[in-house]
Amino acid sequence: MSLLDRRSVLIAGAAVTLAGCGNAKKDAGGTTPSQTPSSTPTTAPPTSTTPSTSTPPPSTVVPTTTPSSTPSTSAPTLTAAPNWNTFARSLKGRLYLPASSGYAASHQLFNPRWDSVRPTAVVKTAAPSDVQKAILFARANKLVLVPKSGGHSYVGASTIANGMQLDVGGLKSMSYSNGVLTVGAGARLYDVHAFLDRYGRSLPTGTCPTVGVAGLTLGGGMGIHTRTYGLTCDRVVSMGVITADGKAHTVSASSEPDLFWALRGSGGGNLGVVTSFQFSTIPATKLGFFRLTWPESQAAAVVRGWQKFAQTAPATSWGNLHIDAKSNGTLSIHVLGVSTTGNANAAAAQLESFVGAKASARTISVKSHLEAVKYLGGGTTSPRQGFLAGSDVLKGPMDAAAISALLGAVKAAARAGTPASAILDPLGGQAAKQPAGGSSWAWRSALCTVQWYSSSQNSGARTFIANGHRAVRAYSAGGYVNYLETGRAVSTYYGASWARLRSAKAKYDPANFFHGPFAI
Repeated sequence: MSLLDRRSVLIAGAAVTLAGCGNAKKDAGGTTPSQTPSSTPTTAPPTSTTPSTSTPPPSTVVPTTTPSSTPSTSAPTLTAAPNWNTFARSLKGRLYLPASSGYAASHQLFNPRWDSVRPTAVVKTAAPSDVQKAILFARANKLVLVPKSGGHSYVGASTIANGMQLDVGGLKSMSYSNGVLTVGAGARLYDVHAFLDRYGRSLPTGTCPTVGVAGLTLGGGMGIHTRTYGLTCDRVVSMGVITADGKAHTVSASSEPDLFWALRGSGGGNLGVVTSFQFSTIPATKLGFFRLTWPESQAAAVVRGWQKFAQTAPATSWGNLHIDAKSNGTLSIHVLGVSTTGNANAAAAQLESFVGAKASARTISVKSHLEAVKYLGGGTTSPRQGFLAGSDVLKGPMDAAAISALLGAVKAAARAGTPASAILDPLGGQAAKQPAGGSSWAWRSALCTVQWYSSSQNSGARTFIANGHRAVRAYSAGGYVNYLETGRAVSTYYGASWARLRSAKAKYDPANFFHGPFAI
């Protein structure tokens, strides 16, 4: 994970999303935090349900029951065996079956928790035509298909038992011209930033270097530039997408605007498989960094001050608040911040003034674009790791009781010896404004997201996440779709966009081909 926020990006239906890695990333202070939402949360893995051959209508709401250890639906029983040999020969990429050499590695996700899930087939795409062929083959053979980009889905949504995993990771070509990046859906975030750095350009993204650009973008995409330049999805100019009928589309604000709107914020695995993006890039300027740490005794004051900072700081200032459980039963409190002006002194001083106390430890630095990418990502790659996480989107500042309850949830985990973090990421600034063409990302008016994260996957971690949700329930508007979680209604990730998204689903996937426990 990245040092910044240890979060993963959802990957399905065209790949995955932004933000840190599944969130086992270490931050600059060496701790490991994360995020995830819900009102009645459970963090057990999703169950494998077996759909009937007549799929439910697209308007059907995904049940709120807690899925179990298999992360997606299983395919219906086939009446005849698929002709795998003919299908394999038609691909430019590669087909892996359970008997194939390399099959075990072919279907792995970022979290080893899902290694036991065995797809019937894995398609490694080498061209958009492979996506079309895989969709048509899956339809003809009644196979459930789930797309995968970077594989960082919190709930393992990009793998499936007894179905087809469609890996778009091979679609990673990049080109740049006149401020616009054209990139395949499978490109990883570090590679995107390294490529753009040659031109003095960047993108607002998350921090985990191995997250796939598609999942991150489709779910929104938050990061250090969120307040200055908006979400990753806000920078999309156009997308290439293959819909459930196997047809290729190029969507933009002027071409199929309903689908363009829907894809920018609905997450993957819902409306089609995105194969490419065009992004309007941003300048790759030097960034000012600050890291401020306070003692646990000032934790409540820090949360209050940080909330004011998130509301009133200029759009050039960003900082996420980390509340981490320490192994000795105490809390670690710090803010990792960025100023896009290149000088972080004013932002750090403003935060300290809102807290009402100087930080007990304070560091200020300046980094180039690529130095910042490596710093926040913990390097240029990230090892696979297990975790449990969830999120809440806060409508506004919490009162004293909610702040106390939030701190209490992390403190209880610390006392129980459970690794746990609450990570608060500010919104506002440019992220509060709808981009040209609009987007289905529903949280423009929210204060922040809270990610509940544990590098453990036991009952203690589940208890911590449930306690976190309860602590902020009165202030929660819903959850962030790139931090999917079992046990909560799918509609809670989409707020006021839910009805229009269901209409888009009915239009572009009327037979509900893209379906599963976490799909619209």
